[in-house]
Amino acid sequence: MTTNPLTDLLSADMSEVDRVIRARLHSEVVLIRQVAEYIIAAGGKRLRPAMVVLCAKALGYQGSHHHELAAVVEFIHTATLLHDDVVDASALRRGRDTANAVFGNPTSILVGDFLYSRAFQMMVGVRDMHIMEVLADATNTIAEGEVLQLMNCNDPNITVAAYLQVIHYKTAKLFEASGRLGAIVSGADASVEAALGRYGMHLGTAFQLVDDVLDYSGNAEVTGKNVGDDLAEGKPTLPLLHVMNVGAPEQAACVRRAIENGNADEFDLILQAIQSTGALDYTMECARREAELANAELTYLPDGIYKQALLELPAFVVNRDH
Repeated sequence: MTTNPLTDLLSADMSEVDRVIRARLHSEVVLIRQVAEYIIAAGGKRLRPAMVVLCAKALGYQGSHHHELAAVVEFIHTATLLHDDVVDASALRRGRDTANAVFGNPTSILVGDFLYSRAFQMMVGVRDMHIMEVLADATNTIAEGEVLQLMNCNDPNITVAAYLQVIHYKTAKLFEASGRLGAIVSGADASVEAALGRYGMHLGTAFQLVDDVLDYSGNAEVTGKNVGDDLAEGKPTLPLLHVMNVGAPEQAACVRRAIENGNADEFDLILQAIQSTGALDYTMECARREAELANAELTYLPDGIYKQALLELPAFVVNRDH
């Protein structure tokens, strides 16, 4: 994570999570170690594992299983990135060449499979059937979200509701699971678990909405990905849907062509349409609304530094530039 108060608060815990990650990455297969280390070394915000830790600590948890579960969540997330980059033919992530660009598609897919299976080995080690249920359901839902997104590509007729369903499945579900894991490992009751799950769902939705904004407003050197990638892949994200819903007919037609053809040939025209219709401001307002809904779910938690950190996390997600 890159925000100082949270970094300071979680420093010891996240160092332990990193230790678990590196220990559990070990494989006798050299190529697996090379690819896994390449991905983990790229860093990232580690928001999902941080959520597991924060939720557990906010509920007074004193054990060590939260570190193991935080690593499980990061492994599942990393596996999805490996597979995503193959599906999207991405060449850049976090400012570096993607694993598939360096090692090839077959290797990336198979190492992603290794990370999934290692995550399930780890969750079994915690010996809690409810935890296994939450993570198994989340992993299955994420896979459904990936397929839904693939089906939606190059389809300019997708509704906002269908777009949000993809976000909820593909991105927000693992945030939801992270919140629930923190509650379960702490022995919290079902109402607290549900509230922290909803917190994660809203936070994850806000996270993806901001990502969709950054695809049209970010700097590649800061975001670590190429601006316009979503357009080139024919993904109908909320800024584009907003242009088609409120823009002039010629603007809507331009966006439809880009989505249908999966190219960024008219990127400058589309960017003008996005700006003139206020599509990015609209999407950011949706993200801010999700952030507020997330914080409204934290009334169940006792006051303290970890609750305060959870209250500050949505603002960090919304205001980030990468």
